[in-house]
Amino acid sequence: MTELAIAPSLAKFADPDWTAKVEKRARVRLAALRTLWINTGSLCNIECRNCYIESSPENDRLAYITGAEVADYLDEIARDGWPVSEIGFTGGEPFMNPDIVAMLGDALLRGFSVLVLTNAMQPMLRPHIRKGLTALRDAHGRRLVMRVSLDHYTKALHEEERGEATFDKTVEGIDWLAAEGFALALAGRTCWGESERDARAGYATLIAARGWPVDAYDHASLVLFPEMDVTAEVPEITEACWGILGKSPADVMCASSRMVVKRKGAPAPVVLPCTLLPYDPAFEMGATLAQAAQADGGMFERGAVKLCHPHCATFCVLGGGSCSA
Repeated sequence: MTELAIAPSLAKFADPDWTAKVEKRARVRLAALRTLWINTGSLCNIECRNCYIESSPENDRLAYITGAEVADYLDEIARDGWPVSEIGFTGGEPFMNPDIVAMLGDALLRGFSVLVLTNAMQPMLRPHIRKGLTALRDAHGRRLVMRVSLDHYTKALHEEERGEATFDKTVEGIDWLAAEGFALALAGRTCWGESERDARAGYATLIAARGWPVDAYDHASLVLFPEMDVTAEVPEITEACWGILGKSPADVMCASSRMVVKRKGAPAPVVLPCTLLPYDPAFEMGATLAQAAQADGGMFERGAVKLCHPHCATFCVLGGGSCSA
């Protein structure tokens, strides 16, 4: 396709190869697969105002993945020598999946570091889940990391995002994790109109008051995520942007991670470029990691991901966000 073949009225993010300004769209190749994300299902015990995956007590568009299905991917990693060091579990709320403790244990037994993204509310605090988690902590120590979503250090702003009566319940869950000696991290948002310096200072005050083992000034211990709004006007990322922005494709999340999801009614899970694009079938890369590495056509070019979504710009390239530890 030549530039002349592109219609001048092409909408943003409409063409996998060309931007609306008829510039070559940026691509990101997989440098090394370091993190494999497992989406445990889109069901959640709460419904947030701006959840990128639209999780809720009713949204089951992504089904509960099973322990056996996860084990198939862990087997593929071992068989084919993928350089994966971290398995991440996200949702929805991971602790609603009935196989969650078994899946965490399987990944830990195989020697991976495991990162769990959770709201630390009622699903995590059920007695059988707490018992399972403490057993995993005893067996594997700090290779199991619990990252809790605390959108703001104040109750008012956290609940503006997550709903009434969510802040105290999340704090209760963090208190339990801290008291039980789990490796702990927090995840907040940067949409509140305050500087990062002020945000980290605010979290530091709360953390000190609660006695949590979290360093608010360590970017891995407290992750502050850029907001993602698909209705907002955002720029498209071109090949020229890397030099203009002083960034490298290797810094973007899809250079080192992939995510596995199981769609409702589907016979098997599929692999996607990252955690941010759970529903669009155009971003399906195949059923296995090997197929994903060779995905070609549409949104992919011999396994490289074409940055043809607003999240690619706002979260990853311009926002510098990454879900991995």
